[in-house]
Amino acid sequence: MKQCTHADELPHPEPGPLSETCLECQAAGTHPVQLRLCLSCGHLGCCDSSPLRHATEHFKETGHPVMRTFEPGESWRWCFVDHVLA
Repeated sequence: MKQCTHADELPHPEPGPLSETCLECQAAGTHPVQLRLCLSCGHLGCCDSSPLRHATEHFKETGHPVMRTFEPGESWRWCFVDHVLA
């Protein structure tokens, strides 16, 4: 079973969100479907079901490997590099 090779490198405690919503969506005049928190820097971006996929774009621009859902009642994490739940 494939595992995330980046989870041990994440900062502790995890960073807090840098904003209350996806600022890129706000600037573009679109609405995020769900939010994702970058666990390297705290960037808050929209999920891949949103029109502009800002969480994935943040990974492509920065290489920050792991994000977690920022939705109430959810706690899963995703590693963009290893393509697995972390």
